[in-house]
Amino acid sequence: MVDLEFRSGDGRDTVEPIGTNRLIAAVQGATSTLLSTVEAMDEVTVHAPSLLPGWKRAHVITHLARHADGCVNLLTWAHTGVEHPMYPSAEDRDADIAEGAHRSHRLLFEDLAASAGRFFEAARGLHAQDWHTEVVISPGKPVPAYEVLRRRLLEVRVHLVDLDYGPGFADIPRGDLETLLNDTVRQLVGRPDVPPLSMTIEFDDGSSTVWELGEARNERRRVRGRADRVLGWLLGRTGPDELTGSPPTLPPWL
Repeated sequence: MVDLEFRSGDGRDTVEPIGTNRLIAAVQGATSTLLSTVEAMDEVTVHAPSLLPGWKRAHVITHLARHADGCVNLLTWAHTGVEHPMYPSAEDRDADIAEGAHRSHRLLFEDLAASAGRFFEAARGLHAQDWHTEVVISPGKPVPAYEVLRRRLLEVRVHLVDLDYGPGFADIPRGDLETLLNDTVRQLVGRPDVPPLSMTIEFDDGSSTVWELGEARNERRRVRGRADRVLGWLLGRTGPDELTGSPPTLPPWL
């Protein structure tokens, strides 16, 4: 069972094999950390502010549960061939999050755990060819179904940090870090509001790799830093203080 991995550079897709089973395992690992983190909270901490402006931790938890159910809709689409949007509408999604955020710690945790179970059950039900069926995550942007796994991994890992209750970017395993950096850069490449940028990203084992971001121009900014710190900066969660070079101001993460 194989899908494709994008390696960024100049906006063109280059691919290498990566198993969907590995991606599912990565999401399982992230989800296990998420569930342990939320289970350790209590009625006070679960309703305390998160790192996201205007959202308490309960909002983030509810969002992750509804995102899992939205991913189930997309995987069902891929398996059956019957169009099944991720959410009925953006307004419905936002209303579900706002309403769910008022629940107790126990109900928040049980909802999160149950939605995660539904997600993995749906993923296990897909056949090899289903992963290449196109579904629509963002309006007007069809993608192969294996992208759902990648988006879910990014969503869980980043919002774990947003919960501000233990896990940070430095706790993300290297394999996940590479995938998340890859996908974050991929979503930024080609955006007109992103400056041209060359990044040297260093890993804990002493190795490094270079990612190119933004359209080629005569002047290109250069940034160097540890993988977890670069990821946090690209996603707008941390500042450039621990990076070297000349980090530009990036547009908000969409």
